[in-house]
Amino acid sequence: MNSMTAFYLKSFSFEWGVLQWEIRSVNHRYLELSFKLPDSARSLEPKIREQVKNQISRGKVDIQLQIKRLEDEQSLAINTTLLNNLQRTIEQIQNALPEAVHINPVELLKWPGLVETAQEAQTFKEDLLTSLQRSLDEIEAIRQREGNALTNILMDKVKAMRKQVALAKTLLPSIRQHFSDQLRQRIIEHTDTLDESRFHQEIVIQAQKMDVTEELDRLETHLDETERLFSQQDRVGRRLDFLMQELNREANTLGSKSIDSRTAKISIELKVLIEQMREQIQNIE
Repeated sequence: MNSMTAFYLKSFSFEWGVLQWEIRSVNHRYLELSFKLPDSARSLEPKIREQVKNQISRGKVDIQLQIKRLEDEQSLAINTTLLNNLQRTIEQIQNALPEAVHINPVELLKWPGLVETAQEAQTFKEDLLTSLQRSLDEIEAIRQREGNALTNILMDKVKAMRKQVALAKTLLPSIRQHFSDQLRQRIIEHTDTLDESRFHQEIVIQAQKMDVTEELDRLETHLDETERLFSQQDRVGRRLDFLMQELNREANTLGSKSIDSRTAKISIELKVLIEQMREQIQNIE
Protein backbone atom coordinates (compact mmCIF):
# COMPACT_ATOMS: atom_id res chain seq x y z
CA MET A 1 0.00 0.00 0.00
CA ASN A 2 1.06 3.56 -0.64
CA SER A 3 0.67 6.50 1.68
CA MET A 4 -0.58 9.75 0.15
CA THR A 5 1.77 11.81 2.32
CA ALA A 6 5.26 12.56 1.01
CA PHE A 7 7.72 15.36 0.26
CA TYR A 8 10.50 15.43 -2.34
CA LEU A 9 13.03 18.10 -3.32
CA LYS A 10 15.95 17.59 -5.68
CA SER A 11 18.05 19.51 -8.22
CA PHE A 12 19.24 18.13 -11.56
CA SER A 13 22.22 19.58 -13.45
CA PHE A 14 22.49 19.66 -17.24
CA GLU A 15 24.79 21.33 -19.77
CA TRP A 16 22.27 24.09 -20.33
CA GLY A 17 21.58 24.72 -16.60
CA VAL A 18 19.92 23.41 -13.46
CA LEU A 19 16.32 22.58 -12.67
CA GLN A 20 14.77 21.72 -9.32
CA TRP A 21 11.62 19.70 -8.67
CA GLU A 22 9.67 20.10 -5.45
CA ILE A 23 6.74 17.70 -4.93
CA ARG A 24 4.39 17.73 -1.96
CA SER A 25 1.69 15.12 -1.54
CA VAL A 26 -1.03 14.94 1.12
CA ASN A 27 -4.20 12.92 1.54
CA HIS A 28 -7.26 13.77 -0.53
CA ARG A 29 -10.39 11.92 -1.57
CA TYR A 30 -9.49 12.18 -5.26
CA LEU A 31 -6.45 13.20 -7.31
CA GLU A 32 -5.94 16.97 -7.26
CA LEU A 33 -2.92 18.37 -9.09
CA SER A 34 -1.48 21.85 -8.69
CA PHE A 35 1.47 23.13 -10.75
CA LYS A 36 3.77 26.10 -10.35
CA LEU A 37 5.91 26.21 -13.49
CA PRO A 38 8.18 28.89 -14.98
CA ASP A 39 7.11 30.47 -18.27
CA SER A 40 9.59 28.41 -20.29
CA ALA A 41 7.93 25.18 -19.14
CA ARG A 42 4.27 26.14 -19.32
CA SER A 43 3.82 24.61 -22.77
CA LEU A 44 4.86 21.26 -21.27
CA GLU A 45 2.20 21.28 -18.54
CA PRO A 46 -0.13 18.82 -20.38
CA LYS A 47 2.77 16.36 -20.71
CA ILE A 48 3.75 16.87 -17.08
CA ARG A 49 0.15 16.39 -15.93
CA GLU A 50 -0.19 13.18 -17.92
CA GLN A 51 3.07 11.84 -16.52
CA VAL A 52 1.99 12.51 -12.94
CA LYS A 53 -1.42 10.86 -13.49
CA ASN A 54 0.30 7.74 -14.78
CA GLN A 55 2.21 7.49 -11.50
CA ILE A 56 -0.21 8.79 -8.85
CA SER A 57 -3.93 8.04 -8.65
CA ARG A 58 -5.03 9.74 -5.42
CA GLY A 59 -3.98 12.64 -3.22
CA LYS A 60 -3.48 16.39 -3.35
CA VAL A 61 -0.18 16.88 -5.16
CA ASP A 62 1.61 20.24 -5.46
CA ILE A 63 4.45 20.35 -7.99
CA GLN A 64 6.85 23.25 -8.28
CA LEU A 65 9.64 23.62 -10.85
CA GLN A 66 12.53 26.11 -10.79
CA ILE A 67 14.92 26.55 -13.70
CA LYS A 68 18.26 28.34 -13.79
CA ARG A 69 20.02 28.61 -17.16
CA LEU A 70 23.74 28.97 -17.61
CA GLU A 71 24.80 32.30 -19.07
CA ASP A 72 26.73 31.61 -22.27
CA GLU A 73 26.71 32.66 -25.91
CA GLN A 74 24.57 30.31 -27.97
CA SER A 75 22.48 30.69 -31.09
CA LEU A 76 18.82 31.43 -30.45
CA ALA A 77 15.82 29.37 -31.52
CA ILE A 78 12.06 29.87 -31.40
CA ASN A 79 9.73 27.75 -29.32
CA THR A 80 7.54 26.79 -32.29
CA THR A 81 4.77 25.24 -30.20
CA LEU A 82 4.31 28.44 -28.24
CA LEU A 83 4.63 30.55 -31.38
CA ASN A 84 1.89 28.58 -33.15
CA ASN A 85 -0.41 28.99 -30.15
CA LEU A 86 0.27 32.73 -30.11
CA GLN A 87 -0.36 33.00 -33.83
CA ARG A 88 -3.77 31.30 -33.59
CA THR A 89 -4.73 33.56 -30.70
CA ILE A 90 -3.65 36.69 -32.58
CA GLU A 91 -5.64 35.62 -35.66
CA GLN A 92 -8.76 35.10 -33.55
CA ILE A 93 -8.40 38.59 -32.09
CA GLN A 94 -7.86 40.16 -35.52
CA ASN A 95 -10.86 38.31 -36.99
CA ALA A 96 -13.03 39.54 -34.13
CA LEU A 97 -11.54 43.05 -34.23
CA PRO A 98 -10.54 43.94 -37.82
CA GLU A 99 -9.36 47.35 -36.69
CA ALA A 100 -6.76 45.71 -34.41
CA VAL A 101 -3.22 46.67 -35.38
CA HIS A 102 -0.71 44.09 -36.51
CA ILE A 103 1.71 42.75 -33.91
CA ASN A 104 5.28 43.99 -34.04
CA PRO A 105 7.57 40.88 -34.27
CA VAL A 106 10.12 42.55 -32.00
CA GLU A 107 7.44 42.96 -29.32
CA LEU A 108 6.39 39.35 -29.84
CA LEU A 109 9.93 38.19 -29.07
CA LYS A 110 9.46 39.53 -25.55
CA TRP A 111 6.79 36.93 -24.86
CA PRO A 112 8.00 34.67 -21.98
CA GLY A 113 9.46 31.39 -23.20
CA LEU A 114 9.22 32.19 -26.92
CA VAL A 115 12.95 32.55 -27.47
CA GLU A 116 15.34 29.89 -26.27
CA THR A 117 18.83 28.76 -27.15
CA ALA A 118 19.28 26.21 -29.91
CA GLN A 119 20.75 23.76 -27.42
CA GLU A 120 17.79 24.16 -25.09
CA ALA A 121 15.38 23.65 -27.97
CA GLN A 122 16.90 20.22 -28.60
CA THR A 123 17.31 18.92 -25.05
CA PHE A 124 15.19 20.96 -22.67
CA LYS A 125 11.98 18.98 -23.06
CA GLU A 126 13.70 15.61 -22.80
CA ASP A 127 15.74 16.62 -19.75
CA LEU A 128 12.74 18.11 -17.99
CA LEU A 129 10.47 15.09 -18.48
CA THR A 130 13.23 12.61 -17.68
CA SER A 131 14.06 14.38 -14.41
CA LEU A 132 10.35 14.55 -13.60
CA GLN A 133 10.04 10.78 -14.01
CA ARG A 134 13.02 10.22 -11.72
CA SER A 135 11.40 12.52 -9.17
CA LEU A 136 8.07 10.68 -9.44
CA ASP A 137 9.84 7.35 -8.96
CA GLU A 138 11.52 8.72 -5.83
CA ILE A 139 8.31 10.09 -4.33
CA GLU A 140 6.61 6.79 -5.15
CA ALA A 141 9.30 5.02 -3.12
CA ILE A 142 8.72 7.45 -0.25
CA ARG A 143 4.99 6.82 -0.37
CA GLN A 144 5.61 3.07 -0.39
CA ARG A 145 7.85 3.24 2.67
CA GLU A 146 5.26 5.31 4.49
CA GLY A 147 2.58 2.86 3.34
CA ASN A 148 4.56 -0.08 4.74
CA ALA A 149 4.76 1.67 8.10
CA LEU A 150 1.00 2.30 8.02
CA THR A 151 0.38 -1.35 7.15
CA ASN A 152 2.23 -2.48 10.26
CA ILE A 153 0.19 -0.11 12.42
CA LEU A 154 -3.08 -1.29 10.86
CA MET A 155 -2.14 -4.96 11.21
CA ASP A 156 -1.66 -4.42 14.95
CA LYS A 157 -5.16 -2.91 15.12
CA VAL A 158 -6.64 -5.85 13.22
CA LYS A 159 -4.97 -8.31 15.64
CA ALA A 160 -6.38 -6.37 18.57
CA MET A 161 -9.86 -6.49 17.02
CA ARG A 162 -9.59 -10.23 16.43
CA LYS A 163 -8.79 -10.71 20.11
CA GLN A 164 -11.90 -8.76 21.07
CA VAL A 165 -14.10 -10.80 18.70
CA ALA A 166 -12.63 -14.06 19.99
CA LEU A 167 -13.25 -12.92 23.57
CA ALA A 168 -16.88 -12.13 22.76
CA LYS A 169 -17.38 -15.61 21.29
CA THR A 170 -15.97 -17.28 24.38
CA LEU A 171 -18.24 -15.20 26.61
CA LEU A 172 -21.50 -15.95 24.77
CA PRO A 173 -22.28 -19.33 26.46
CA SER A 174 -21.79 -17.95 29.96
CA ILE A 175 -23.81 -14.81 29.09
CA ARG A 176 -26.70 -16.94 27.84
CA GLN A 177 -26.58 -19.10 30.97
CA HIS A 178 -26.42 -16.06 33.22
CA PHE A 179 -29.44 -14.55 31.45
CA SER A 180 -31.36 -17.80 31.81
CA ASP A 181 -30.59 -18.02 35.52
CA GLN A 182 -31.61 -14.39 36.10
CA LEU A 183 -34.88 -14.86 34.21
CA ARG A 184 -35.70 -17.99 36.17
CA GLN A 185 -35.02 -16.21 39.46
CA ARG A 186 -37.24 -13.26 38.54
CA ILE A 187 -40.13 -15.52 37.57
CA ILE A 188 -39.84 -17.47 40.83
CA GLU A 189 -39.83 -14.21 42.80
CA HIS A 190 -43.11 -13.07 41.24
CA THR A 191 -44.99 -16.35 40.94
CA ASP A 192 -45.59 -19.37 43.12
CA THR A 193 -44.91 -21.89 40.37
CA LEU A 194 -42.64 -22.00 37.30
CA ASP A 195 -44.13 -23.13 34.00
CA GLU A 196 -41.09 -24.81 32.45
CA SER A 197 -42.63 -24.90 28.96
CA ARG A 198 -43.43 -21.16 29.02
CA PHE A 199 -40.05 -20.46 30.55
CA HIS A 200 -38.16 -22.22 27.74
CA GLN A 201 -40.28 -20.44 25.13
CA GLU A 202 -39.32 -17.10 26.64
CA ILE A 203 -35.64 -18.13 26.73
CA VAL A 204 -35.77 -18.97 23.01
CA ILE A 205 -37.43 -15.65 22.14
CA GLN A 206 -34.94 -13.59 24.15
CA ALA A 207 -31.99 -15.62 22.88
CA GLN A 208 -32.92 -14.77 19.30
CA LYS A 209 -33.13 -11.07 20.13
CA MET A 210 -29.75 -10.96 21.84
CA ASP A 211 -27.89 -13.39 19.54
CA VAL A 212 -24.79 -11.70 18.10
CA THR A 213 -23.20 -14.72 16.44
CA GLU A 214 -23.85 -13.35 12.94
CA GLU A 215 -22.38 -9.98 13.85
CA LEU A 216 -19.23 -11.60 15.21
CA ASP A 217 -18.91 -13.80 12.13
CA ARG A 218 -19.28 -10.76 9.85
CA LEU A 219 -16.67 -8.89 11.86
CA GLU A 220 -14.23 -11.73 11.26
CA THR A 221 -15.09 -11.80 7.54
CA HIS A 222 -14.47 -8.05 7.21
CA LEU A 223 -11.17 -8.40 9.08
CA ASP A 224 -10.14 -11.19 6.68
CA GLU A 225 -10.86 -8.93 3.72
CA THR A 226 -8.98 -6.05 5.35
CA GLU A 227 -5.89 -8.21 5.75
CA ARG A 228 -6.22 -9.39 2.15
CA LEU A 229 -6.23 -5.82 0.91
CA PHE A 230 -3.06 -5.10 2.87
CA SER A 231 -1.18 -7.48 0.59
CA GLN A 232 -2.60 -6.11 -2.67
CA GLN A 233 -0.34 -4.28 -5.11
CA ASP A 234 -3.10 -1.82 -5.91
CA ARG A 235 -4.80 1.38 -4.77
CA VAL A 236 -6.93 0.12 -1.87
CA GLY A 237 -7.61 3.23 0.23
CA ARG A 238 -11.26 3.64 -0.79
CA ARG A 239 -12.05 -0.05 -0.32
CA LEU A 240 -10.46 -0.01 3.13
CA ASP A 241 -12.50 3.05 4.02
CA PHE A 242 -15.68 1.19 3.00
CA LEU A 243 -14.67 -1.81 5.14
CA MET A 244 -14.25 0.48 8.14
CA GLN A 245 -17.87 1.57 7.69
CA GLU A 246 -18.99 -2.07 7.62
CA LEU A 247 -16.91 -2.98 10.67
CA ASN A 248 -18.35 -0.02 12.56
CA ARG A 249 -21.89 -1.07 11.65
CA GLU A 250 -21.36 -4.55 13.07
CA ALA A 251 -19.70 -3.18 16.21
CA ASN A 252 -22.67 -0.86 16.76
CA THR A 253 -25.12 -3.76 16.38
CA LEU A 254 -23.08 -5.81 18.84
CA GLY A 255 -23.39 -2.98 21.35
CA SER A 256 -27.14 -2.50 20.83
CA LYS A 257 -27.80 -6.23 21.35
CA SER A 258 -25.58 -6.56 24.39
CA ILE A 259 -27.29 -7.59 27.61
CA ASP A 260 -24.00 -7.95 29.45
CA SER A 261 -21.49 -5.27 30.39
CA ARG A 262 -18.64 -7.39 29.05
CA THR A 263 -19.92 -7.50 25.46
CA ALA A 264 -20.90 -3.84 25.71
CA LYS A 265 -17.31 -3.06 26.65
CA ILE A 266 -16.06 -5.17 23.73
CA SER A 267 -18.30 -3.16 21.39
CA ILE A 268 -16.75 0.07 22.64
CA GLU A 269 -13.20 -1.31 22.28
CA LEU A 270 -13.95 -2.37 18.72
CA LYS A 271 -15.30 1.06 17.79
CA VAL A 272 -12.23 2.76 19.26
CA LEU A 273 -9.93 0.50 17.22
CA ILE A 274 -12.00 1.04 14.07
CA GLU A 275 -11.83 4.82 14.48
CA GLN A 276 -8.06 4.61 14.95
CA MET A 277 -7.80 2.56 11.77
CA ARG A 278 -10.04 4.96 9.87
CA GLU A 279 -7.76 7.89 10.74
CA GLN A 280 -4.73 6.04 9.37
CA ILE A 281 -6.57 4.81 6.28
CA GLN A 282 -7.32 8.42 5.29
CA ASN A 283 -3.63 8.61 4.30
CA ILE A 284 -3.66 5.48 2.10
CA GLU A 285 -3.82 5.87 -1.68
